[in-house]
Amino acid sequence: MSGARGTDGTNGTDHGGGHRAYIGSFTSGGGRGVITAAVDPSTGALTALAATDVLTDPSYLALDRRRGVLYAVSETAPGAVGAFRTTGGGLAPLGAAVPVGGAGPTHLGLAGDRLLTANYTSGDVSSLPLDAEGLPSGPASILAHEGSGPDPDRQEGPHAHQVLPDPTGRWALAVDLGTDSVRVLALDPADGAPRPHAEVALRAGTGPRHLTFHPAGGVVYVLHELEPQLTVCRWEATSGRLEPVRELPVAPGGAPGGVRAYPSAIVASPDGRFLWAAVRGADTLVTFSLVDDPEEPRLTDTTASGGTWPRDLAVDPSGRRLYAANERSGEVVWFDVDPDTGRPHRAGALPAPAATCVVFD
Repeated sequence: MSGARGTDGTNGTDHGGGHRAYIGSFTSGGGRGVITAAVDPSTGALTALAATDVLTDPSYLALDRRRGVLYAVSETAPGAVGAFRTTGGGLAPLGAAVPVGGAGPTHLGLAGDRLLTANYTSGDVSSLPLDAEGLPSGPASILAHEGSGPDPDRQEGPHAHQVLPDPTGRWALAVDLGTDSVRVLALDPADGAPRPHAEVALRAGTGPRHLTFHPAGGVVYVLHELEPQLTVCRWEATSGRLEPVRELPVAPGGAPGGVRAYPSAIVASPDGRFLWAAVRGADTLVTFSLVDDPEEPRLTDTTASGGTWPRDLAVDPSGRRLYAANERSGEVVWFDVDPDTGRPHRAGALPAPAATCVVFD
């Protein structure tokens, strides 16, 4: 495979200072691997600087800002993770990809000096130690999930889809689509090594996929893939207790033409006033207001995602813009967010075949 290169045929020369966005994509679907893009501070527009396809199917990314290292899963069987040094105009691979000991990793998160991956196909969570420079090494420690759900096609066994540390760094939550549950992992305070703490059952057959924390830390929002639903949970970081309190529809009208709606990603605004979810099939972005009460989201708007099959949704650090990675139509679309209502308004797009994920520095 080729290394880093400019998207316009150049050698990836930097286009000035400012923030960067990193876009993952399926190389097996025509994607370019990981794209580095400059972010215009005044408009939010993305300009592609370089791309690297040294890692197969880097479908999800995580950035260690302190070390200046970007991590990417290789959603393959067997699965792996790659590490890259961030530079002004692109990414420099840091050694060979490291096996995660599981198959089909779809998500990863940083926990102290550990890198955690959620492995969808094998239904487990992997933990890899990081050295002082941020390089992962094996062999991976594996936390296997057990169980199944009522959907014979999608829930014949466990399917870990996301693993996310909580804001305190004491815990991580692993979302399992196959077992309709969220597992709470206790993180070792010394190195972040996880151990099982609790498993919280959600409604059978809903297929939880992703979750996000309210910025204040006391509420968790779980997005379901097999039914377009959102579960609101209380989160107590002192005890590691997750308590479901209510469920709300995400796509009340379904998808056009009877197409099934598959929610994919969920993010909260940095100020805690809004919550957004992406819904594939319907190809929409749904806005919830949290102004009245973070435990009682109120659906206020549904907006077209600007493409087809929005797999990921990201909010920029300022909270002023949303970015949707439309996998099947092949672009990242950015939206200006109305500061009063939270409604996103389409502002532009960057071509990105098989786009799957967006993160910001």
